[in-house]
Amino acid sequence: MSGHDGATPQVTYASAGVDTAAGDRAVDLMKGAVRATHGPQVLGGFGGFAGLYDASALTGYRRPLLATSTDGVGTKVAIAQALDVHDTIGFDLVGMVVDDIVVVGAEPLFMTDYIATGRVVPERVAAIVRGIAAACAETGTALIGGETAEHPGLLGPDEYDVAGAATGVVEADDVLGPDRVLAGDVVIAMASSGLHSNGYSLVRRVIEVAGWRLDRDVPELGRTLGLELLEPTRLYTRPCLDLARSAGAHVHAYSHVTGGGLAANLARVLPAGLVADVDRSTWTVPPIFDLIRGLGGVPWHDLESTLNLGIGMVAVVGAQGADEAIRRLAAAQVPAWVLGTVRIDEGESGPDIVRGTKGVHAGAVHLRGSYRSR
Repeated sequence: MSGHDGATPQVTYASAGVDTAAGDRAVDLMKGAVRATHGPQVLGGFGGFAGLYDASALTGYRRPLLATSTDGVGTKVAIAQALDVHDTIGFDLVGMVVDDIVVVGAEPLFMTDYIATGRVVPERVAAIVRGIAAACAETGTALIGGETAEHPGLLGPDEYDVAGAATGVVEADDVLGPDRVLAGDVVIAMASSGLHSNGYSLVRRVIEVAGWRLDRDVPELGRTLGLELLEPTRLYTRPCLDLARSAGAHVHAYSHVTGGGLAANLARVLPAGLVADVDRSTWTVPPIFDLIRGLGGVPWHDLESTLNLGIGMVAVVGAQGADEAIRRLAAAQVPAWVLGTVRIDEGESGPDIVRGTKGVHAGAVHLRGSYRSR
């Protein structure tokens, strides 16, 4: 039967919970920020079915390798939603995606994003994308496409999730990684800005059990708990690329300290047969990590296998390049210090030795000493 006889309820896309006009308004609010990331390599303007990027520059490479990564922000979005602050979460997304391809020495070219939400609120979606665009601009990445999907019934009206993917390029001869790492290399730590974007399921559970509110002022943090938890991920893109291009720094590998913590991620970029000795006493664990540990009674082992504990990126450099690396990172306003050294693996075992992470046949990390807290 066709038509509508007046007795059957009329169902429209709007009555199903999808507001296409709101989506259009969101696009109008965000397009200026997105266009600001576009250089002459981005073709076709804004709003097409696919983003176009002129890859002519790749003809200047001897053997260009494309590097790609995809990720999300995880449950940190719940903090943004609770505080109704949405213009910083984009830095977390770009950090999680772009700095993963920087690990192999690749320069980011372009990125796309995806936002799923229960209800499109144009101002909120535009704020998220403006944050992504601002972070893309800081890292030299063109934001060439994206999608906002309205999923009523699957997500609550004020819930959303974000994800993204980025593509970069590196000369084959310049790829960084385990093949370059040697016994005697020095491990350099780069400070994180805070929790970054990993371990928030643990953090949120600790706060819930402790009964703390996000608007609670915490003297040892110097601000409210919510603002501390929302601190954006530090972007290491430009400092790491500049360091890799410096002949004097002798960079052999980078490790992005994300899910799994320091040891698990560092082990991934070491070759089998080598172990990095990491000295826990070389840095002071920032207050937020000690706070989470104390509030939840979280064991140090669990804490260090979940959170970054104050280190967001690691460089493995030749011994002769350690001083230069620290000097260059300091000039880029990235606090850095010697974390340890690489040696031949003697096959030792124990709770402080991490091997075989992420299913990769790789090296090991031996965590030594005790953490310092304020």
